[in-house]
Amino acid sequence: MTDELDDLRAALKAMPGPDQDAKARAMALAMENFDRLQGSPQPARPSQDRPARAGILNGARNMLNFLTSRPALAATTSIAALIIGVTVILPVTNLKPGNGDIPVTNEKPSTEAKDGNALATGATDTETAVLERAPSATDPAADPAAEASVAPQEPLPEPAAPEKKETAAAPAESPTSLAEAAQDEPADTQAVEKPMVEESVAEDMVIGESELRLRATGEADAGLADTLTTYLPAPTAAAPDFIQPLPENTEAYASTPANPVKVTAEEPVSTFSIDVDTASYAVIRSTLNGGSLPAAEQVRIEEMINYFPYDYPAPEAGEAPFKASISVMETPWNPGTRLVGIGLQGALPAAEDRPALNLVFLIDTSGSMEDPNKLGLLKKSLALMLAELRPEDEIAIVAYAGSAGEVLPPTRAENRTAILAALENLSAGGSTAGAEGLELAYRVAEGMAKDGEVSRILLATDGDFNVGVSDPEGLEAYVAKKRESGTYLSVLGFGRGNLDDVIMQSLAQNGNGTAAYIDTLSEARKVLVDQLTGALFPIADDVKIQIEWNPAQVAEYRLIGYETRALAREDFNNDKVDAGEIGAGTQVTAIYEITAPGSSALRNDPLRYGAAAPATDAPEELGFLKLRYKAPGEASSTLVDTPITGRETASDSARFAAAMAGFGQLLQGSVYLGDWGWDEAIALAVGARGEDPFGYRAEAVNLMRLAESLGK
Repeated sequence: MTDELDDLRAALKAMPGPDQDAKARAMALAMENFDRLQGSPQPARPSQDRPARAGILNGARNMLNFLTSRPALAATTSIAALIIGVTVILPVTNLKPGNGDIPVTNEKPSTEAKDGNALATGATDTETAVLERAPSATDPAADPAAEASVAPQEPLPEPAAPEKKETAAAPAESPTSLAEAAQDEPADTQAVEKPMVEESVAEDMVIGESELRLRATGEADAGLADTLTTYLPAPTAAAPDFIQPLPENTEAYASTPANPVKVTAEEPVSTFSIDVDTASYAVIRSTLNGGSLPAAEQVRIEEMINYFPYDYPAPEAGEAPFKASISVMETPWNPGTRLVGIGLQGALPAAEDRPALNLVFLIDTSGSMEDPNKLGLLKKSLALMLAELRPEDEIAIVAYAGSAGEVLPPTRAENRTAILAALENLSAGGSTAGAEGLELAYRVAEGMAKDGEVSRILLATDGDFNVGVSDPEGLEAYVAKKRESGTYLSVLGFGRGNLDDVIMQSLAQNGNGTAAYIDTLSEARKVLVDQLTGALFPIADDVKIQIEWNPAQVAEYRLIGYETRALAREDFNNDKVDAGEIGAGTQVTAIYEITAPGSSALRNDPLRYGAAAPATDAPEELGFLKLRYKAPGEASSTLVDTPITGRETASDSARFAAAMAGFGQLLQGSVYLGDWGWDEAIALAVGARGEDPFGYRAEAVNLMRLAESLGK
């Protein structure tokens, strides 16, 4: 303010000498204008409408601007008249020579300089609003007489904006009028310097507090809001009151320790049920693509190996419904051991020889399925499948949420319009009544069944069974009982966050079906289009594998994977014990790591009092493979056996399967790999990739590279 007054005094000194007549007229006009500014043409407003003290300084400044901007006044006013005007104004504003700071108020000064307005001189938000609302002395509409009495003149140069300063607000109650503000103002009020802060941060703080104050009191009318909007920049986004918690992850996976190394002399027989599920590989892919390494319990190595197609020979006509292939190769991660691979290839009947299919879509429409990668992807996936069905196949749709209901009665597959419309009308909501949905689906399937036809329920869910499943073991027993009627149950998993892999695997195994996880439409095509016959049409039930290892050639062995499919030795010959099924054209692969007697890779010391290895009629055989299976609908099993000579060769398929076994063990942090790591695993997979028409193996190599990067 001192600089402005100095500029004013210098300008006045350059004016012409006083004229007594002009002096009298100017004085009269000045007093008339001064008297008019003491009131307002607006009706009186309640004191509550003034949320903060209005500074008298702005009123004085506005009057000075008015007096110096009128052309006639600038040309005729004498020095004596202006000295009188200054003498009247200065005591009111409590200004002292040399004090150019803004008096302390209850409002923070704006740090935004604007040309030609009060904010340029450090006025507070409230002061600016009051001046904007008062009638302007230079507005012809507000004072027509003043316009007629004053002639135009060139305006004086506009003074520079003062340096921006932070001021401390003294605690005080808001006055109810400008007069009270003048009376309450301390005589020696001075600005208090605050520590320097970054200009943009200080500006945001001032503006944000002003805006919040207006919103909290609710006392600013439209005119004041418009004025603030004109002069203030847009407020910055306010921080949320609280951080929205991430959705709880309730995924569940079976935690089973890896198979240990076994001593052949103590336990020469290994027995397990075959498994053709592929869900684990898709879950691993989803996890890696999400930027995380999978947990060890998410990794089931047999499902990783069985995800890929291999070049196993198919059985000839009249033979068993599947054919076994054996390979033997040096172990990539341990030169002191060998890998024995066992591959089964199921027969693939011609499409016209396929039995009629009765398919029930059991669809989870609970609230947890609302995400696009759940119910939305589910609809698209099942729609892909329709084109692969024959016209005489029948489809029914059962949906379940808070309660279960039949959405589509049994409908021939040729009526695609009705089926697609029923799928499209599904929406998510409610809790998950899984048990009730299963019961209804089995009733619908039983009503569709006819002799010679295949009936299958295809359960599509995220696995979040939270209503009606108080006894999971009872549910599994129910599914196991229903499979005896010839209705199989397969499970498709969708989405992440609450994927209950434990229940999905259990239902599929007890229902003589398969479990797959679908995270993309490409995966849906693989499972429901490319592998449709294997997923829906069984060719062998309760398939069991048993190998008796020869202690003379194999001192130790380890089955890689299949931990959840282990069977007791006596279960192999017991036809009452359930095992996995093989679908039309399905492939199954299992890998053992074996160690010869005397090898430096042996992990167990020989027993001091152990019995000698029993004699054998075929001392050069590594072992003897036995397979049992039932024809679909039969109660008795058939035995197939073949020796493992050790002279079997390994193809690219066997080496790629070994690379996937290494991939899975690396993800699990296996103790059996030694110094073998990602570089070796990737090199093995690349070298054994072979023909890859669908790009599945190339994708696996990229996932291995991604896992290596995430693990660093």
